[in-house]
Amino acid sequence: MAKDFQNSVAKSLLIAGLAASAITLACTTHAAQNPQAAMGGGMPVKVEEAHNVPVSDATEYIATVKSRDSAVIMPQVEGQITEILVHSGDRVQAGTALMEIDPLKQQATVKSQQGALAAQQATLAWTKQQYERAQGLAAAGVVSKQDLDQAKAALDQAQAQMDALDANVSEQQVQLHYYKVTAGRAGVVGDIPVRVGDRVTTSTQLTTVDQPGSLEAYVYVPIEHSAQLKMNLPVQVIDSEGKVLAETRVSFISPQVDNTTQTVLVKARIANGNDALRQSQFVRARVIFGTHQNPEVPILAVSRLAGQYFAFVAEPQNGGSYLARQKPLTIGQTVGNDYEVRDGIKPGDKVIVSGTQFLLDGVPVIPHS
Repeated sequence: MAKDFQNSVAKSLLIAGLAASAITLACTTHAAQNPQAAMGGGMPVKVEEAHNVPVSDATEYIATVKSRDSAVIMPQVEGQITEILVHSGDRVQAGTALMEIDPLKQQATVKSQQGALAAQQATLAWTKQQYERAQGLAAAGVVSKQDLDQAKAALDQAQAQMDALDANVSEQQVQLHYYKVTAGRAGVVGDIPVRVGDRVTTSTQLTTVDQPGSLEAYVYVPIEHSAQLKMNLPVQVIDSEGKVLAETRVSFISPQVDNTTQTVLVKARIANGNDALRQSQFVRARVIFGTHQNPEVPILAVSRLAGQYFAFVAEPQNGGSYLARQKPLTIGQTVGNDYEVRDGIKPGDKVIVSGTQFLLDGVPVIPHS
Protein backbone atom coordinates (compact mmCIF):
# COMPACT_ATOMS: atom_id res chain seq x y z
CA MET A 1 0.00 0.00 0.00
CA ALA A 2 2.76 2.40 0.96
CA LYS A 3 4.56 1.65 -2.28
CA ASP A 4 1.42 2.28 -4.37
CA PHE A 5 0.86 5.54 -2.55
CA GLN A 6 4.38 6.73 -3.33
CA ASN A 7 3.99 5.84 -7.00
CA SER A 8 0.70 7.74 -7.13
CA VAL A 9 2.27 10.84 -5.57
CA ALA A 10 5.23 10.74 -7.96
CA LYS A 11 2.93 10.43 -10.95
CA SER A 12 0.87 13.39 -9.81
CA LEU A 13 3.96 15.53 -9.38
CA LEU A 14 5.18 14.60 -12.88
CA ILE A 15 1.84 15.53 -14.43
CA ALA A 16 1.80 18.84 -12.54
CA GLY A 17 5.32 19.64 -13.70
CA LEU A 18 4.49 18.91 -17.33
CA ALA A 19 1.40 21.10 -17.13
CA ALA A 20 3.39 23.98 -15.64
CA SER A 21 5.98 23.65 -18.37
CA ALA A 22 3.29 23.70 -21.04
CA ILE A 23 1.70 26.80 -19.52
CA THR A 24 5.10 28.55 -19.32
CA LEU A 25 5.90 27.69 -22.96
CA ALA A 26 2.53 28.92 -24.15
CA CYS A 27 2.95 32.19 -22.32
CA THR A 28 6.44 32.66 -23.67
CA THR A 29 5.28 32.01 -27.23
CA HIS A 30 2.36 34.40 -26.86
CA ALA A 31 4.67 37.10 -25.47
CA ALA A 32 7.11 36.63 -28.34
CA GLN A 33 4.36 36.89 -30.94
CA ASN A 34 2.69 39.85 -29.20
CA PRO A 35 5.42 41.82 -27.42
CA GLN A 36 3.08 44.76 -26.87
CA ALA A 37 0.77 42.49 -24.82
CA ALA A 38 3.64 41.67 -22.47
CA MET A 39 4.19 45.31 -21.65
CA GLY A 40 0.93 46.25 -20.17
CA GLY A 41 0.68 49.97 -21.11
CA GLY A 42 1.71 49.45 -24.74
CA MET A 43 4.71 48.85 -26.93
CA PRO A 44 7.37 51.59 -26.99
CA VAL A 45 7.84 52.85 -30.56
CA LYS A 46 9.92 55.58 -32.14
CA VAL A 47 7.94 58.22 -34.02
CA GLU A 48 8.66 61.14 -36.31
CA GLU A 49 6.22 64.01 -36.69
CA ALA A 50 5.18 64.62 -40.30
CA HIS A 51 5.84 68.13 -41.61
CA ASN A 52 5.03 69.74 -44.94
CA VAL A 53 8.16 70.19 -47.03
CA PRO A 54 8.61 71.73 -50.49
CA VAL A 55 8.58 69.03 -53.16
CA SER A 56 9.53 69.67 -56.77
CA ASP A 57 6.99 69.06 -59.53
CA ALA A 58 9.56 67.39 -61.73
CA THR A 59 9.54 64.93 -64.62
CA GLU A 60 12.50 63.07 -66.07
CA TYR A 61 13.12 62.68 -69.80
CA ILE A 62 15.81 61.10 -71.95
CA ALA A 63 17.98 63.87 -73.42
CA THR A 64 20.85 64.07 -75.88
CA VAL A 65 23.96 66.13 -75.19
CA LYS A 66 25.18 68.13 -78.16
CA SER A 67 28.05 70.56 -78.51
CA ARG A 68 27.18 74.20 -79.02
CA ASP A 69 30.55 74.68 -80.72
CA SER A 70 30.77 71.66 -83.00
CA ALA A 71 31.75 72.23 -86.63
CA VAL A 72 30.85 69.48 -89.10
CA ILE A 73 33.58 69.18 -91.73
CA MET A 74 32.27 68.42 -95.23
CA PRO A 75 34.17 68.75 -98.52
CA GLN A 76 33.35 71.52 -100.96
CA VAL A 77 34.48 69.40 -103.92
CA GLU A 78 34.10 65.80 -105.05
CA GLY A 79 36.92 63.32 -105.43
CA GLN A 80 38.99 60.55 -103.89
CA ILE A 81 40.72 60.96 -100.52
CA THR A 82 44.47 60.60 -100.97
CA GLU A 83 45.71 61.53 -97.49
CA ILE A 84 44.36 61.91 -93.93
CA LEU A 85 46.64 64.16 -91.92
CA VAL A 86 45.08 63.96 -88.41
CA HIS A 87 43.67 61.39 -85.97
CA SER A 88 40.51 61.40 -83.90
CA GLY A 89 41.13 63.29 -80.65
CA ASP A 90 43.88 65.52 -82.04
CA ARG A 91 43.73 69.18 -81.01
CA VAL A 92 44.05 71.42 -84.04
CA GLN A 93 44.16 75.14 -84.72
CA ALA A 94 42.10 77.05 -87.27
CA GLY A 95 43.51 76.47 -90.75
CA THR A 96 45.17 73.14 -89.90
CA ALA A 97 45.08 70.72 -92.87
CA LEU A 98 42.93 67.69 -91.99
CA MET A 99 42.93 65.65 -95.20
CA GLU A 100 43.50 65.94 -98.94
CA ILE A 101 41.30 65.04 -101.90
CA ASP A 102 43.03 64.04 -105.16
CA PRO A 103 43.74 67.41 -106.86
CA LEU A 104 45.27 66.15 -110.16
CA LYS A 105 42.18 66.75 -112.32
CA GLN A 106 41.70 70.21 -110.88
CA GLN A 107 45.37 71.04 -111.30
CA ALA A 108 45.08 70.07 -114.98
CA THR A 109 42.01 72.30 -115.31
CA VAL A 110 43.86 75.24 -113.77
CA LYS A 111 46.82 74.68 -116.07
CA SER A 112 44.54 74.55 -119.11
CA GLN A 113 42.81 77.76 -118.10
CA GLN A 114 46.14 79.45 -117.51
CA GLY A 115 47.22 78.43 -121.05
CA ALA A 116 44.04 79.88 -122.51
CA LEU A 117 44.66 83.06 -120.52
CA ALA A 118 48.19 83.34 -121.92
CA ALA A 119 46.88 82.90 -125.48
CA GLN A 120 44.25 85.55 -124.90
CA GLN A 121 46.90 87.91 -123.54
CA ALA A 122 48.76 87.54 -126.86
CA THR A 123 45.54 88.12 -128.81
CA LEU A 124 44.79 91.21 -126.72
CA ALA A 125 48.28 92.57 -127.37
CA TRP A 126 47.85 92.04 -131.17
CA THR A 127 44.40 93.67 -131.31
CA LYS A 128 45.75 96.60 -129.35
CA GLN A 129 48.53 97.05 -131.91
CA GLN A 130 45.96 96.85 -134.71
CA TYR A 131 43.84 99.51 -133.08
CA GLU A 132 46.82 101.83 -132.57
CA ARG A 133 47.82 101.36 -136.25
CA ALA A 134 44.27 102.08 -137.35
CA GLN A 135 44.26 105.24 -135.28
CA GLY A 136 47.42 106.49 -137.10
CA LEU A 137 46.06 105.63 -140.52
CA ALA A 138 42.71 107.23 -139.75
CA ALA A 139 44.47 110.41 -138.68
CA ALA A 140 46.35 110.42 -142.04
CA GLY A 141 43.12 109.80 -143.93
CA VAL A 142 44.26 106.41 -145.21
CA VAL A 143 41.47 104.34 -143.58
CA SER A 144 37.87 105.17 -142.98
CA LYS A 145 36.16 105.91 -139.68
CA GLN A 146 34.38 102.55 -140.03
CA ASP A 147 37.67 100.66 -140.13
CA LEU A 148 38.79 102.49 -136.97
CA ASP A 149 35.53 101.55 -135.21
CA GLN A 150 35.96 97.89 -136.18
CA ALA A 151 39.49 97.85 -134.75
CA LYS A 152 38.20 99.40 -131.51
CA ALA A 153 35.42 96.77 -131.28
CA ALA A 154 37.95 93.96 -131.77
CA LEU A 155 40.11 95.42 -129.02
CA ASP A 156 37.16 95.68 -126.63
CA GLN A 157 36.12 92.10 -127.38
CA ALA A 158 39.62 90.82 -126.77
CA GLN A 159 39.77 92.72 -123.48
CA ALA A 160 36.43 91.26 -122.38
CA GLN A 161 37.55 87.74 -123.20
CA MET A 162 40.76 88.42 -121.32
CA ASP A 163 38.83 89.54 -118.21
CA ALA A 164 36.55 86.48 -118.37
CA LEU A 165 39.46 84.07 -118.66
CA ASP A 166 41.29 85.82 -115.81
CA ALA A 167 38.23 85.44 -113.56
CA ASN A 168 37.86 81.80 -114.59
CA VAL A 169 41.49 81.07 -113.69
CA SER A 170 41.02 82.71 -110.29
CA GLU A 171 37.87 80.60 -109.68
CA GLN A 172 39.63 77.37 -110.63
CA GLN A 173 42.56 78.24 -108.37
CA VAL A 174 40.14 78.77 -105.46
CA GLN A 175 38.55 75.41 -106.27
CA LEU A 176 42.01 73.84 -106.18
CA HIS A 177 42.43 75.20 -102.65
CA TYR A 178 39.34 73.24 -101.53
CA TYR A 179 41.04 69.92 -102.33
CA LYS A 180 43.01 70.39 -99.11
CA VAL A 181 40.40 70.20 -96.33
CA THR A 182 41.24 72.44 -93.35
CA ALA A 183 39.78 73.12 -89.90
CA GLY A 184 37.65 76.23 -89.84
CA ARG A 185 38.18 76.67 -86.07
CA ALA A 186 40.35 75.43 -83.23
CA GLY A 187 39.16 72.35 -81.35
CA VAL A 188 39.31 68.60 -81.02
CA VAL A 189 38.97 66.34 -84.06
CA GLY A 190 36.03 63.95 -83.73
CA ASP A 191 35.41 60.60 -85.36
CA ILE A 192 36.77 60.19 -88.90
CA PRO A 193 34.41 57.79 -90.70
CA VAL A 194 36.17 58.00 -94.08
CA ARG A 195 39.36 56.26 -95.19
CA VAL A 196 42.09 56.88 -97.77
CA GLY A 197 40.74 55.83 -101.16
CA ASP A 198 37.11 56.65 -100.38
CA ARG A 199 35.28 58.77 -102.93
CA VAL A 200 33.49 61.67 -101.28
CA THR A 201 30.92 64.20 -102.40
CA THR A 202 29.88 67.56 -101.02
CA SER A 203 27.32 65.78 -98.79
CA THR A 204 29.85 63.42 -97.18
CA GLN A 205 30.71 64.11 -93.52
CA LEU A 206 34.46 63.85 -93.10
CA THR A 207 34.76 64.59 -89.36
CA THR A 208 33.89 67.21 -86.73
CA VAL A 209 35.91 69.76 -84.82
CA ASP A 210 34.53 70.38 -81.32
CA GLN A 211 35.38 72.97 -78.71
CA PRO A 212 34.91 71.15 -75.35
CA GLY A 213 33.22 72.76 -72.38
CA SER A 214 30.16 74.24 -74.06
CA LEU A 215 27.26 71.81 -74.44
CA GLU A 216 23.46 71.79 -74.71
CA ALA A 217 20.96 69.21 -73.53
CA TYR A 218 18.30 68.48 -76.15
CA VAL A 219 15.18 67.45 -74.20
CA TYR A 220 12.09 66.20 -76.02
CA VAL A 221 9.05 67.00 -73.86
CA PRO A 222 5.70 65.32 -74.70
CA ILE A 223 3.10 67.73 -75.99
CA GLU A 224 0.92 67.00 -72.92
CA HIS A 225 3.40 68.98 -70.80
CA SER A 226 4.04 71.74 -73.33
CA ALA A 227 1.66 74.15 -71.57
CA GLN A 228 3.89 74.00 -68.47
CA LEU A 229 7.04 74.91 -70.35
CA LYS A 230 8.54 78.36 -69.96
CA MET A 231 11.95 79.95 -70.23
CA ASN A 232 14.40 79.59 -67.33
CA LEU A 233 12.72 76.52 -65.81
CA PRO A 234 15.31 74.63 -63.71
CA VAL A 235 16.78 71.52 -65.37
CA GLN A 236 18.98 68.90 -63.72
CA VAL A 237 21.15 66.56 -65.79
CA ILE A 238 21.52 63.27 -63.90
CA ASP A 239 23.30 59.98 -64.49
CA SER A 240 21.89 56.44 -64.30
CA GLU A 241 22.38 56.38 -60.50
CA GLY A 242 20.47 59.63 -59.94
CA LYS A 243 23.58 61.73 -59.29
CA VAL A 244 23.23 65.32 -60.50
CA LEU A 245 25.91 66.02 -63.13
CA ALA A 246 24.86 69.57 -63.98
CA GLU A 247 22.22 72.12 -63.07
CA THR A 248 20.98 74.54 -65.66
CA ARG A 249 17.84 76.26 -66.99
CA VAL A 250 15.72 76.13 -70.11
CA SER A 251 17.25 78.43 -72.74
CA PHE A 252 15.14 77.53 -75.79
CA ILE A 253 11.62 76.18 -76.43
CA SER A 254 10.76 75.18 -79.98
CA PRO A 255 7.65 76.88 -81.37
CA GLN A 256 6.89 73.74 -83.39
CA VAL A 257 5.88 70.18 -82.51
CA ASP A 258 7.73 67.22 -83.99
CA ASN A 259 5.20 65.49 -86.25
CA THR A 260 6.74 62.05 -85.73
CA THR A 261 7.13 61.98 -81.95
CA GLN A 262 4.59 64.66 -80.94
CA THR A 263 7.19 66.26 -78.68
CA VAL A 264 8.49 69.78 -78.17
CA LEU A 265 12.25 70.35 -78.35
CA VAL A 266 13.66 72.10 -75.27
CA LYS A 267 17.31 73.12 -74.96
CA ALA A 268 19.33 73.83 -71.83
CA ARG A 269 22.93 75.06 -71.88
CA ILE A 270 25.45 73.08 -69.84
CA ALA A 271 28.74 74.34 -68.45
CA ASN A 272 30.93 71.26 -68.76
CA GLY A 273 34.11 72.44 -67.13
CA ASN A 274 35.08 69.01 -65.73
CA ASP A 275 34.35 67.16 -69.02
CA ALA A 276 31.83 64.89 -67.26
CA LEU A 277 29.64 64.87 -70.38
CA ARG A 278 30.39 64.05 -74.00
CA GLN A 279 29.02 65.07 -77.38
CA SER A 280 26.03 62.87 -78.47
CA GLN A 281 25.77 61.28 -74.99
CA PHE A 282 22.34 60.14 -73.77
CA VAL A 283 21.46 61.43 -70.28
CA ARG A 284 18.42 61.86 -68.07
CA ALA A 285 17.13 65.41 -67.75
CA ARG A 286 14.85 66.35 -64.86
CA VAL A 287 12.70 69.36 -65.74
CA ILE A 288 11.36 71.08 -62.60
CA PHE A 289 8.02 72.71 -63.45
CA GLY A 290 7.42 74.09 -59.92
CA THR A 291 7.13 73.12 -56.24
CA HIS A 292 4.32 72.15 -53.87
CA GLN A 293 4.00 71.31 -50.15
CA ASN A 294 3.43 67.72 -48.99
CA PRO A 295 4.50 65.58 -46.00
CA GLU A 296 7.39 63.13 -46.29
CA VAL A 297 7.85 59.85 -44.41
CA PRO A 298 10.94 57.62 -44.15
CA ILE A 299 10.97 54.75 -46.63
CA LEU A 300 11.62 52.28 -43.76
CA ALA A 301 8.31 53.27 -42.15
CA VAL A 302 6.32 52.30 -45.23
CA SER A 303 5.17 48.77 -46.07
CA ARG A 304 3.57 47.53 -49.27
CA LEU A 305 0.83 44.91 -49.50
CA ALA A 306 -0.88 43.92 -52.76
CA GLY A 307 0.36 47.08 -54.45
CA GLN A 308 -0.94 49.40 -51.70
CA TYR A 309 1.38 51.40 -49.44
CA PHE A 310 0.75 51.59 -45.68
CA ALA A 311 2.27 53.28 -42.63
CA PHE A 312 1.45 53.20 -38.91
CA VAL A 313 0.54 56.40 -37.06
CA ALA A 314 0.45 56.80 -33.27
CA GLU A 315 -3.08 58.16 -32.81
CA PRO A 316 -3.82 59.98 -29.50
CA GLN A 317 -6.73 58.78 -27.32
CA ASN A 318 -8.55 60.21 -24.31
CA GLY A 319 -6.40 60.06 -21.22
CA GLY A 320 -3.11 60.55 -23.05
CA SER A 321 -2.77 57.01 -24.42
CA TYR A 322 -1.95 56.16 -28.05
CA LEU A 323 -3.08 53.47 -30.48
CA ALA A 324 -1.28 52.34 -33.63
CA ARG A 325 -3.41 53.03 -36.70
CA GLN A 326 -2.51 51.66 -40.12
CA LYS A 327 -3.00 54.30 -42.81
CA PRO A 328 -3.19 53.61 -46.57
CA LEU A 329 -0.92 56.02 -48.43
CA THR A 330 -0.78 57.59 -51.87
CA ILE A 331 2.93 57.86 -52.63
CA GLY A 332 4.50 60.53 -54.82
CA GLN A 333 8.17 61.08 -55.55
CA THR A 334 11.11 59.50 -53.77
CA VAL A 335 13.21 62.25 -52.19
CA GLY A 336 16.46 60.84 -50.80
CA ASN A 337 15.46 58.31 -48.11
CA ASP A 338 11.88 59.56 -47.87
CA TYR A 339 8.61 59.14 -49.72
CA GLU A 340 6.43 62.09 -50.62
CA VAL A 341 2.91 61.37 -49.30
CA ARG A 342 0.14 62.85 -51.39
CA ASP A 343 -2.67 61.38 -49.28
CA GLY A 344 -2.98 59.41 -46.03
CA ILE A 345 -0.68 61.42 -43.74
CA LYS A 346 -1.32 64.94 -42.45
CA PRO A 347 1.16 67.43 -41.03
CA GLY A 348 1.49 66.79 -37.30
CA ASP A 349 0.79 63.02 -37.51
CA LYS A 350 3.20 60.91 -35.45
CA VAL A 351 4.53 58.38 -37.94
CA ILE A 352 5.86 55.18 -36.32
CA VAL A 353 9.33 54.41 -37.70
CA SER A 354 10.42 51.46 -35.52
CA GLY A 355 8.99 48.07 -34.60
CA THR A 356 6.36 48.20 -37.33
CA GLN A 357 6.75 44.46 -38.00
CA PHE A 358 5.24 43.72 -34.56
CA LEU A 359 2.31 46.13 -34.82
CA LEU A 360 -1.33 45.48 -35.49
CA ASP A 361 -3.98 48.07 -36.17
CA GLY A 362 -5.45 49.33 -32.87
CA VAL A 363 -2.82 48.04 -30.42
CA PRO A 364 -1.59 50.38 -27.65
CA VAL A 365 1.80 52.06 -28.20
CA ILE A 366 4.01 54.39 -26.24
CA PRO A 367 5.55 56.88 -28.69
CA HIS A 368 8.91 58.51 -28.16
CA SER A 369 11.08 60.55 -30.48
